[in-house]
Amino acid sequence: MSQFSTIGIFGKRTAPGVEKALRALLAYLEARNLKVLCDASTVRHLPDLALEPIPTEELAQRSDLIIVVGGDGTLLLAARTAAAHNVPLLGINLGRLGFMVDVTPDDMASSLDAVLGGDYVCDERLMLSTTVLGNSHDETPVLALNDTVVRNRDFARVLEFDTYIDGQFISHHRADGIIIATPTGSTAYALSGGGPVLHPSLNSLALVPICPHTLSDRPLIVSADHVIEVVVSEESTTEALATCDGQWSQELQAGDRVRIQRAQQSLQILHPPGYDYFKLLRNKLGWGRGQRQRNPQV
Repeated sequence: MSQFSTIGIFGKRTAPGVEKALRALLAYLEARNLKVLCDASTVRHLPDLALEPIPTEELAQRSDLIIVVGGDGTLLLAARTAAAHNVPLLGINLGRLGFMVDVTPDDMASSLDAVLGGDYVCDERLMLSTTVLGNSHDETPVLALNDTVVRNRDFARVLEFDTYIDGQFISHHRADGIIIATPTGSTAYALSGGGPVLHPSLNSLALVPICPHTLSDRPLIVSADHVIEVVVSEESTTEALATCDGQWSQELQAGDRVRIQRAQQSLQILHPPGYDYFKLLRNKLGWGRGQRQRNPQV
């Protein structure tokens, strides 16, 4: 008997092929007599099935596994709630890159056969807890899987801010902003900003300045055990914004502090057997394209 008896389904709001993929998934799960819970987006795609929409929080509480049908952005939406309830995610990719959702619709049945049979790779990803400190904020922590970003709201204006680690001053910055990325997020916004790729197993964070106004302001790698603070300069007249995973945002004022630290919760992402992180990077980033793959001599 599968360890996953109740399956939550989290569907992308809009995407080519999402309805077809959801119907195939529901038929697969029902044929195996598994209990299925659907979020509101999934129900909207399938109005003829008279499914009951389950709020995301309740869905995570009641599920043994959540299957995300969409892209990495859809997985990010589900990740914060899933991590808070220690529920693993499995992604069926209907997006473009698919760094985290790596099951294709064509391989869905065989991949699910393996995972539901207990044959899978469990990939544990660290998450960030971000708190905005200031007179106008409620200081409620927000979870992020990819990154926390502090940046200007007006692209024509430079933002001035300071960075600290465990209260120790790092530097004063003049830039469009800064990205604090997890290893998971190192292949997202931080990578396009010139940051390094961090292996998911690392307990590290990347601090990546966005378009810095000095060539010496370079990316910095630190342990995720540190507490990072980004402080908007008191003299700053540029409107600023803090975002988490590009899906939550908070306006910042001069003097506000954004505190970023490793969250107590982590996210479990399940992959079918044979998952290979470096193969994923080669496929998604085009590493060694056109070159013959080398095999080590044994």
